[in-house]
Amino acid sequence: MEAIAWEVILAAGFFFVLGAVSPGPSLIIVLRNTLIGGRRQGVACALGHGVGFGIYAGSAVFGLILLLENAPSVFLVLQLIGIALLIWYGILMWTADINALQDIDIESNSKERQGFGEGFAIAFFNPKIALFLVAVLAQVLKPGMGIETKLAIGLLGMTIDMGWYVIVAVALTGTPALETLRAKGNLVYRITAVALWFFAGSVTLSLL
Repeated sequence: MEAIAWEVILAAGFFFVLGAVSPGPSLIIVLRNTLIGGRRQGVACALGHGVGFGIYAGSAVFGLILLLENAPSVFLVLQLIGIALLIWYGILMWTADINALQDIDIESNSKERQGFGEGFAIAFFNPKIALFLVAVLAQVLKPGMGIETKLAIGLLGMTIDMGWYVIVAVALTGTPALETLRAKGNLVYRITAVALWFFAGSVTLSLL
């Protein structure tokens, strides 16, 4: 049995947390469902979002490991693309305007759509989530990782994402904490940008 790569899990978890707490369309969808359907619908939306994110995370881990072990040259190219994406995401985060989120159209065409379906859809059909996961995970995964580590990373991504939005639906909605998060949204973006740039720089140095 392969030893669990805790350093890889912790590194992935750090960026899962940053991705989850950064305000964006997913946060708005969870808030919307909570406001129109109560906390139960908000929690259902959070669960759906976590499942969608978890599918992406698990698929990314297993797919990237296959490349790493069987096509290292292709994986290296993917790493370089990932570094470029991390830099680009950092630029987007640094220049993002939290107030612009208020202009996103979050009305559903079907008023009867359940929160779970909306949460799953906003995660699963968002290509930016897939690209972000590939960009991050391509830098932290290692060859020879056991099935336990792979599953742990996928489950950790789902748990962090789901847990954060459940907290939003249950604990933050209607409290000053949520308004604080909105008010400090640009600061969260910039902290995330710096973390992404630092990570991209450290990975680049390790490849030289």
